[in-house]
Amino acid sequence: MNKKINDIDFAKSDGLVPVIVQDIHTKEVLTLAYANKESLELTQKTGNSWFWSRSRNKLWMKGEESGNVQKVKEILVDCDSDAIVYLVEPSGPACHTGDRVCFHNVLEK
Repeated sequence: MNKKINDIDFAKSDGLVPVIVQDIHTKEVLTLAYANKESLELTQKTGNSWFWSRSRNKLWMKGEESGNVQKVKEILVDCDSDAIVYLVEPSGPACHTGDRVCFHNVLEK
């Protein structure tokens, strides 16, 4: 089933939805970020991954400073229309630490 941007339930979490970013080829989960309606519209318009930074309280495009952009090839919406997956072709590490993925730490028992 196809969804439109107005189908996304931004109201449920104060205007934001979680975005799982996944490598389209390896299926690795690269990171988790958040999008508001404007950042999702920019993602659709530009083909690059845009997000809302909760810590900086502003829009940001992945790679605008590092050069490690993510070309968005497909956007998937979950069954409740309150979470998104960006399937991307990354041009470098996803994590600000320089690691390929953000999920590189193991929780100890």
